[in-house]
Amino acid sequence: MNALHYGLTPKMKPISPRKSALVAALDIGSSKVACLIARLRPHPPQQVLTRRSHAIEVVGFGHAAARGTKAGGVINLAQAEDAIRQAVDGAERMASVEIESVVLSVSAGRLASELFAAEINIAGAVSESDIARVLGASHRHSLRDGRAVLHSLPIGYSINGGNGIRDPRGMLGERFGVDMHVATTDVAAARNLMLAVERCHLDVEAMVAGPYVSALSVLADDEADLGAAVVDMGAGTTTLAVFLGGRFIHSDGFALGGLNVTLDIARGLNASVADAERIKTFYGSVLIGGSDERDMITVPATGEDEREQAQFVPRSALAHIVRPRVEEILEMVRDRLAASSFAAEPRGRVILTGGASQMTGLSEPAARILGRPVRFGRPLGISGLPDAAKGAAFAAATGLLVYPQAAHLEYFEARSKRYLTSGTGGGYIARVGQWLRESF
Repeated sequence: MNALHYGLTPKMKPISPRKSALVAALDIGSSKVACLIARLRPHPPQQVLTRRSHAIEVVGFGHAAARGTKAGGVINLAQAEDAIRQAVDGAERMASVEIESVVLSVSAGRLASELFAAEINIAGAVSESDIARVLGASHRHSLRDGRAVLHSLPIGYSINGGNGIRDPRGMLGERFGVDMHVATTDVAAARNLMLAVERCHLDVEAMVAGPYVSALSVLADDEADLGAAVVDMGAGTTTLAVFLGGRFIHSDGFALGGLNVTLDIARGLNASVADAERIKTFYGSVLIGGSDERDMITVPATGEDEREQAQFVPRSALAHIVRPRVEEILEMVRDRLAASSFAAEPRGRVILTGGASQMTGLSEPAARILGRPVRFGRPLGISGLPDAAKGAAFAAATGLLVYPQAAHLEYFEARSKRYLTSGTGGGYIARVGQWLRESF
C-alpha cells in the first residue's frame, strides 16, 4: 500500500528551542504562489505570543501569479512548476541563499478532521513508553485508504476515566487513554502538490494544513485558549481551523472563495476576468445602499470591436453582485462550524483572514450570519515582512514560518530504518525526499 495511505506525509524535525534555523515556506494557492525565507532565532519567554520559542525575521520574499492550480490543487504540473520556480527564485535572490527544502501548505483535497480515542492498560506510573503506545494505538485507528494524514495531535489524556490531563508523565493509574485529533486530505492532492515542488529540485520538509498555519499566524494566545475559529478566505478555497484550550481540534474546507466572486462580477458586468479582479480589488464591497447611485465604476470593453465602448455602472450594482456570493460562503462556513465541536462554544470568536476577507463591509454580514464576534486577522509577530506580505492574504505563508515551533506537539510514527539511515546522503531532508520517491 502506498505510504501516504499509512498517514506518512513528510513530517519535519521539531526545532530545538535553543537553536537557530533557516526555514523556507511555500504557499501554493489558486491566485498566487508565495515563498518566504526566514531566520528563526531563540528568544526568552514573551508576554505575548507565549507559545513561540523563536523570533521570526523574514530575509527573503517572492511571489508569482498562480498557474496550473485550481482550488489549491494542481491541474497542470508544468505551469505549476513554472510559478513555483518564479516565486522561489525571487525569495532566494532577496535572501542571497539557495534553499533545498520547503514547508508546504495544503488547502486542497477536501480537508477533514476526525477525533479518535484509545486506551491501554498500564502498571503504575505513566512512562514515556506508555505515552508512545497509546498514541500509536490511536494513530492506527485513524488510517483510511485514499487519505493522507497531515496532523496527529493529542488533545487530552485520561487516567482511569479522568479526562483533561495535559501531561500524564509520572501519574498513577491502571487505564491510560488519549483523545487524538487527526487532520487529513486526499492522497492524490498531496501527492501532486509534492510532485510539483520536487520537479523544482526542492524537498518537502513538511506538509501542513493551510487553515492550521493561518491560525498560527493570526491567533492571539487568549483566543486559542478560550475558543476561536480561523476562517481563511482564499481565492479558490475557504478553509477553517478551530482551536480550544490552546489546541487545534478541527479543520474543514470547501472549494469556494474569492475567485467565485470575481467570476460573478465578470458575468454580471460583461467584463473580462482580469478587469473583474481589478474592479473587485479596488471597489469590491458587500455594502448595499452604502454608496451614492452617482458613484460610477468604469468597466472596460471586452471585445476587439472598436465600436465597443467602456460602460459605466454604479458601485451599488457591484455590491448587488458581490453580496449574494459572499453570503453563500459565510453560510457554508456557519454550517461547517455548526457541525463541528465549535458549536459547543457559542461565544467563541471567529477570525477572518485570507485575501477574500478584505472586501469592504464584510464584518456586518459575517457577524450576522455566523452569530459570533468577528475580527479580521493579519500576521502577528513577524519582522522583516515587506509591505506586500503584511496583509491577510499572506496569513498561511507566514504561518508556515511559525509551524516549526509547533511541530513538537504532534505524534510522529517512527519510520523504518531504511529511511532513517544516512545511506541516501544529504541529511534528514534528503532522506525524506528519497522516502517519497520510493513510496510513489
